[in-house]
Amino acid sequence: MSDIDLAKPLEGVLYQKRDAIAYITLNRPEKGNSLTRNMESIFRAIWADVQRDANVRVAIVTAAGEKHFCTGFDVSSNSDGENPAPDRPLGESVFWTSRQNRVWKPTICAVNGLAVGGGLHFVVDSDIVVASERAAFMDTHVNVGMVGAVENIGLAKRLPLGTALRMTLQGRAYKLSAMRAHQLGLVDELTKPEDLMSTAESIARDIARNSPQAMALSQQAIWESYERPLTEALEHGWSLLRSHWTHPDFVEGGKAFMEKREPKWNPDPNARRTK
Repeated sequence: MSDIDLAKPLEGVLYQKRDAIAYITLNRPEKGNSLTRNMESIFRAIWADVQRDANVRVAIVTAAGEKHFCTGFDVSSNSDGENPAPDRPLGESVFWTSRQNRVWKPTICAVNGLAVGGGLHFVVDSDIVVASERAAFMDTHVNVGMVGAVENIGLAKRLPLGTALRMTLQGRAYKLSAMRAHQLGLVDELTKPEDLMSTAESIARDIARNSPQAMALSQQAIWESYERPLTEALEHGWSLLRSHWTHPDFVEGGKAFMEKREPKWNPDPNARRTK
C-alpha cells in the first residue's frame, strides 16, 4: 500500500474528484509540466485510488497552463546520469498511466499544449484524446541520448508507421500539429482552447452514465486485441463478453430500458446475479 496522502498537496500534480470524474492535472507549468522520479509514485497512488473508488467512473488527465501539456522527463533532475526508471521489467518499472497500472476505467487525455517525450505516455495510453488547436506533439528522446521505445510504440499503434518513425528519429526538428494529429487519428476531438475542458467533461459525463463493468471488459477486449492475432483476439473478446452474462448489470441495462428509467449499475466487478 502507498503511504502517499492524496488529500495533501502533491508534487507536480493536482488530484480532484467531482461527480464521478477523477481530474488528474500535471501542475508544473513553470517547468513545462515535466515529470520527476518522485511523481511516478504519486501517479501510482492516484491510479490505485481511481481503481478503488467505486464512485469514480472516468478519469481526465490534463495539465496546467496553455503552453505545455507535458515536456516529458525533467532532464535537469537527472543530471547525475542515473536511470530515470528502475532497471527492471516494464510492468515493475513504469506506472504513469491507467494502462500501465492495469486500471480499467475510461481515461480521457485533454491536451492543452505541447506534449513531448514521456508526456506522450498519457496520450497514447488514454482511451480518448481531446486536444486544443494549440496543442502539438513531439519526441526528443534521441536528441538527449535516450531511446524512444515505450511511448513511441504507442504512437505506432495510433499513427501511420512513417509518422511515428519520423517523430522518433527526427526528434525536436519535427513537431506534429494538433490539426495533423487529428487528421491522422492520434487526436479524437479537436477544440478551440477555451472549449478543451468542457468538451472533455461532456464526453466524461456521457461515459459515466454507462455500466462500469461493461465498460471495463469492453476496454480490455479492445486494448488487449493489440497483443493477439485476430482469431485469438475475437475468442478473448468472446470470453470477456460471456463472463459478463452473470453480472447484475447485464440484466439491469435491459430492464431499465424497458421501464424507461436510468439504470442502477453495480460497480462491483465481482458481483453476480442470484437468479
